[in-house]
Amino acid sequence: MNKIFDTLRSLGLTSLKTRELFSSHTRDNKSLKVWKDKVSGVIYIEDFVTPFEDFKSGEYRNGSNKGTYESERDLNRRLKDHEELYLDSVVCDFGCGSGDFIRKAALKASKVAAVELQENHFKSLNLQGISCKKSILEHEILFDTVFAFHSLEHLGDPLKYLEEIKSKIKSKGKILIEVPHAKDFLLSSGFLEEFKDFTLWSSHLVLYTEEALQKILEKAGFKDILIHGIQRYPLSNHLYWLHKKKPGGHKKEFSLIDSKSLHYEYEKVLSKINQTDTLIASATVK
Repeated sequence: MNKIFDTLRSLGLTSLKTRELFSSHTRDNKSLKVWKDKVSGVIYIEDFVTPFEDFKSGEYRNGSNKGTYESERDLNRRLKDHEELYLDSVVCDFGCGSGDFIRKAALKASKVAAVELQENHFKSLNLQGISCKKSILEHEILFDTVFAFHSLEHLGDPLKYLEEIKSKIKSKGKILIEVPHAKDFLLSSGFLEEFKDFTLWSSHLVLYTEEALQKILEKAGFKDILIHGIQRYPLSNHLYWLHKKKPGGHKKEFSLIDSKSLHYEYEKVLSKINQTDTLIASATVK
């Protein structure tokens, strides 16, 4: 069930008066409306939810734009940046996909578990000795940390799932969330329709803002909420979009300009103006 509009409205993040039509379609559904709130900036879909069978089969992932290159970069960044949250800890990866992160984290964690609906990943992880369930409530243990990398935006009732996650975290434990950012520079600039058409996807029911993440985590009962932006895609990708109006510059000739120092500075600039492509939130259970 899609409760996105009701949830956002209850948090003061949208209303019938303050929202406007952002797009008449998504890249995979030509008749699905996408809304944007003129005040909060949150972007959302209210008339759709990915069918359970598509989650189970993995069919919905066919609409994802993410490739192997991005997956490897994301994995290495997450392992490095969040090591203190899984080192010698009991952790769960909520919406773990193929389980790349949780398998690597298992080498340094004291105990790991996962939540995943896609049947082949679910079976594979259990065969590898990683306890994977269809719901976090099925796990009989409490966790020091629950990770949710690019999962929250898929959920039609995000508040319900955040409350369930909170119930399975130890006192003083943490949740770590990573989601796409509604104020992404290319998306919010308004001058690149091709990027909008490429980005909007029926499985991404909400593109969050910092305010939206803050409010929904508070409503779920989390404390000590910290939110910051990161830039997953480098300057070369943005330049390629502006020049060719299509993705992939970071994999082609434009990648020659990329360097760690350039990406650091570009990310810093985008963070300053609150227009990174990704948000990361951490919060504590008291």
